[in-house]
Amino acid sequence: MVRLTRIYTRTGDGGKTRLGDNSRVSKTDIRLEAYGTVDELNAVLGMALSSGGLEEDLALILRQVQNELFDLGADLCTPLVEGEEGTRLRITALQVEGLETQIDQFNEGLPPLKSFVLPGGRVGNAWLHLARTVCRRAERCAWKLAQATLVNGQALIYLNRLSDLLFVMARRAGGGEEVLWVPGQSRR
Repeated sequence: MVRLTRIYTRTGDGGKTRLGDNSRVSKTDIRLEAYGTVDELNAVLGMALSSGGLEEDLALILRQVQNELFDLGADLCTPLVEGEEGTRLRITALQVEGLETQIDQFNEGLPPLKSFVLPGGRVGNAWLHLARTVCRRAERCAWKLAQATLVNGQALIYLNRLSDLLFVMARRAGGGEEVLWVPGQSRR
């Protein structure tokens, strides 16, 4: 269990911070951008949950996802070393499969799409659409990190599946009141 007794440490005052392996990097390092964006996503999910407009089954899964996002942040915060399997907290294929199961369950009751969905509608589903876009940015940041160094592939897949889950959850939270994109509508 994590125990935080002091919130400020002053170790980051010079523009550097420590990673999960205790190495020091610049606060502008792409690794920090990746797990910082995951942290931002978690905060947006907190806003979706606090909006009060989500059904309990959605809220339960979002709380689980929030916990998994801390796992993901720990994964991205700690450089991957070949042969370290099982020694660090990493996102697993089982967590990705869990997202896929939930995507299938939520998508099952939704009508087929005939166009892109415009974000908005109810407050809860608007927050979920925002979460989806932040998730996509986190995924891009993680892929940028993966281009520079070794990254857990399951972490990358997890972000991709999570954005899909957030999309179908947003549709479900909208209660069938979707506004669809009409290409070129303003040119008529």
